[in-house]
Amino acid sequence: MFAYVLMALIFVFGYLCIALEHPLKIDKAATAILTAVICWTVLVLGADSILPIIGSGTAGASTNAHHVVLELRHHLGEVSEILFFLMGAMTIVELIDAHEGFKVITDRIRTNKRIHLLWMIGFITFFLSAALDNLTTTIVMVSLLRKLIKEQHERWFYVGIVVVAANAGGAWSPIGDVTTTMLWIGNQITASGIVAQLFIPSLVCLLAPLLLLSLTMKGEFERPVVKPTKEERRDPTTAFERNLVFILGIGALLFVPVFKTVTHLPPYMGILFGLGILWVVTEVLHRGKNEEDKHPLSVVGVLRKIDTTSVLFFLGILLAVSSLATAGHLTQVATALKDSLGNVFTINIAIGLLSSVVDNVPLVAGSMKMYPLVSPETLAMAGSDSSWVGNFVVNGTFWEMLAYCAGTGGSCLIIGSAAGVAAMGMEKINFIWYLKKISWLALVGYLAGAATYIGLATLA
Repeated sequence: MFAYVLMALIFVFGYLCIALEHPLKIDKAATAILTAVICWTVLVLGADSILPIIGSGTAGASTNAHHVVLELRHHLGEVSEILFFLMGAMTIVELIDAHEGFKVITDRIRTNKRIHLLWMIGFITFFLSAALDNLTTTIVMVSLLRKLIKEQHERWFYVGIVVVAANAGGAWSPIGDVTTTMLWIGNQITASGIVAQLFIPSLVCLLAPLLLLSLTMKGEFERPVVKPTKEERRDPTTAFERNLVFILGIGALLFVPVFKTVTHLPPYMGILFGLGILWVVTEVLHRGKNEEDKHPLSVVGVLRKIDTTSVLFFLGILLAVSSLATAGHLTQVATALKDSLGNVFTINIAIGLLSSVVDNVPLVAGSMKMYPLVSPETLAMAGSDSSWVGNFVVNGTFWEMLAYCAGTGGSCLIIGSAAGVAAMGMEKINFIWYLKKISWLALVGYLAGAATYIGLATLA
């Protein structure tokens, strides 16, 4: 029992250190990895006392320890699928960016009116986030806004809308947000199912803040005047190369759901296939160039730009959550939530609001372990519990709303999502400023989208 309680305390302490990353000045990836290793170490050393508590114990401490090791290997396989998918997607996006492929979009924004720019930025971010991911889209859009808007605090306002739009756009796409990707790879949702059910609620989540701002926002914004140097005028790629890599890159990302549907192979195989195609094409495309010009445009060159710390953070936090699932903590939490909150809508809204304070990756990972995926056979045998159990089948109400709430709830605070943290770092946005100016808009959008999903689910 001591080891069981100690695991929970270690996880909570690690979670607090992750949440307080900036004041502590300790990277959250380091904390997550240590938390995972220590939790699994406590679990394997205390296996003979923990496993009998949850009914998994067998004869002998060594046998229990062996069971823990087998569970670790099982969870590592699931986690690796997510990590390889993310690494492949991040490499493709970095390759597009290295070729300046995103200029296809940015060069077409010519308006000077605040209200027009607001809607353009909102919708471009919303759909770009669905095709790429919310983090990458935020980085691209913030870079774009720096070229469009001179005054910093006015730019902050648009950056805040970018965070809301990126999280809303990522929620309805299987490749748009890491939490939705986790649910898709885990087979809790299907690509077609999540798009069909969450597109309208996610759109409402964006439209509500845009409509409110449209009532007060007037006038024009001032563009910065920049005189390019000779070096800046020299493009690293031709228009043909930019367009080709952009089309192939976006096509590779959009092809992943099709690949999974046709072959039934995991999504990471589809993303690796797309990466392989792009790798070959770019090698052929630049084979006549000297090494100095070719290297930054190759897959080998962009691999150095991959956010490896984020990958290690996901590895650490997902393994830490898996240790709690193996030990039985998450089953207890799931039962407590069912008894106290009563229905899946309330549980998910609470999870979404909580994701604005703490990272949504462990929240979704924990939810996936707390509420196991239910097969049609299990549902048929559920009897009187079928109305509750039915929420946890593939494309069940719980999983769909979890994808929405975990994806969009983080917008309510700037530290609540990867998009918000990226924007905060790039533009040095003040936490209190965001709380006063953007948080209430994000909350209105979040609740409006949640109400829309509940209404549509009730009518269905």
